[in-house]
Amino acid sequence: MNIAFDSHKCYTFCSVADDQGLIIDERRIEHDRGAITSYLSQYPSGTEVALETTGNWYWIVDEIEAAGQVPLLVHARKAKVMFGCVNKTDRLDARGLNRLARVGSLPTVWIPPGELRDHRDLPRTRMYLVNRRTGLKNRLHATLAKYALSIKGVSDIFAVGCRDQLLRQLDQLPSETRYSATLQLSYIDNLGMTISDLEQRIKATFVETEALRLVQTMPGVGFVSGVVITMELGDISRFPSAARFASYAGTTPRVHASGGRTRYGKTRMDVNHYLKWAYTEAGSTASRFAAQWRHRHVSRLYRRLRATKGHQKAVRAVSRHLAEATWWILSKEEAYRDPAMQCYTSTGV
Repeated sequence: MNIAFDSHKCYTFCSVADDQGLIIDERRIEHDRGAITSYLSQYPSGTEVALETTGNWYWIVDEIEAAGQVPLLVHARKAKVMFGCVNKTDRLDARGLNRLARVGSLPTVWIPPGELRDHRDLPRTRMYLVNRRTGLKNRLHATLAKYALSIKGVSDIFAVGCRDQLLRQLDQLPSETRYSATLQLSYIDNLGMTISDLEQRIKATFVETEALRLVQTMPGVGFVSGVVITMELGDISRFPSAARFASYAGTTPRVHASGGRTRYGKTRMDVNHYLKWAYTEAGSTASRFAAQWRHRHVSRLYRRLRATKGHQKAVRAVSRHLAEATWWILSKEEAYRDPAMQCYTSTGV
């Protein structure tokens, strides 16, 4: 027996088929707490239930498990390609999942435990708020640039020591623009306090496990980014190789090889964007400290590629190195060993 869900915001369309593909039952289940559990309880315990990675799958998985059934979380984009259907309806989607389950071709993904899903929300919320704050800062930079205003010789105009200079620059703006810019500056300050509170909560919630300690031995990875990496990857053994993990983390480009020519494009969209953010931040940190870390592998890699490929591709290459290094250090349970530093120590250069 196969059960498949096509879930939406307010309801789930359920399709139940036997092992030969004959439809036993199809119905729409309204999204009320306990409704899915009540419906699934009539079927034998341990029946597999396929559902796609929609935005509300957390509580649906909990309902499936509460009914004694086994949830199978399906990669929605890959499943749609495998259906091969021109038309799209709830019934066709649910039957397509049933068909893939019957032939053993469901593109399933890992389901994190409930506690891990809950804890992930702290660093994910911090990342969202940091992105909002960065957007507001960029908007203020653009506002000052419109009126040829700037603070010379300062890398961060939002630093505490530059606040008086920034306010003087804002005073030179036209009245309504000045009012809008002042509101944005106040919002930036409030976001900063909220982010600080979140960081304190993260430090109090996450104890330093062995995996977290090992991840922080990599250059550019601090406590917060280390928490993101360990929370998002879960069990490293679910990735068969370093290259597969680097691809999952969004650090490898698309490849188009045909007719003896190879072209590398942008990274795929169906990756873990939180891991991608963490490794991009680590790569950016390595680029900022390229001069201080000149003997380290990440700095040498960044400087070499920046000269030929530019800053962004160099940072992406460093991010990929760190992602692959994560797989090795967690698989072997050893701290990060810098290839360049080992060579530097052994040769005495």
